Amino acid sequence: MGIWATQVTPRLVAAGGEDETVRELRTRTCRGLSGEVVELGFGSGHNVGLYPTEVTRVVAVEPSDVAWELGAARRSRSPIPIVRGDLDGQWLSLPDASADAVLSTFTLCTIPDVDRALAEVKRVLRPGGALHFLEHGVAPDEGVQRWQRLLEPIQKKVFDGCHLTRRIDRLVEESGLVIETIERAYAPMPKVMRPWVFAYLGRATRPD
Repeated sequence: MGIWATQVTPRLVAAGGEDETVRELRTRTCRGLSGEVVELGFGSGHNVGLYPTEVTRVVAVEPSDVAWELGAARRSRSPIPIVRGDLDGQWLSLPDASADAVLSTFTLCTIPDVDRALAEVKRVLRPGGALHFLEHGVAPDEGVQRWQRLLEPIQKKVFDGCHLTRRIDRLVEESGLVIETIERAYAPMPKVMRPWVFAYLGRATRPD
């Protein structure tokens, strides 16, 4: 990993995500969380303050030391304990069936082996536990898809491996998790932003 990935990208990501539209989507994604929550790609903590009071602890999976430090002020204000867990969502050291829920917001686009990461999510979830996810991914319109395929190599370089063309719903289903609710839609932003803002918001449970 070069200086851009370790120093610049975390700051770019930390500076974004504060749009009220995105924050409302984050809020909806966090609804229903309770107990011990594992958050993949915690970043600088954009979801801090949105966790329901039923959450007892958040185990933050975050590889970037820069992002973690940028979130120090947010974490200090959280009434819910937040501890840093593993650095890599593809290899979690948590015991089997130890988490009540997993939260992932704009993270599955970037993890290199997303299938492996989702297998880990399923493993650490208790039976009946749920993955709450908000992700951007491939759009349904062929014209937008063409732009996504064209822009993806640049996107991956600037944002440390972020993909534009992952089919998030299919990836979740193929992991063995059962999708209970899902919404697929463009975020209400200008049409020029469509390659980046086709969102998948949903919840998928580990079967009993």
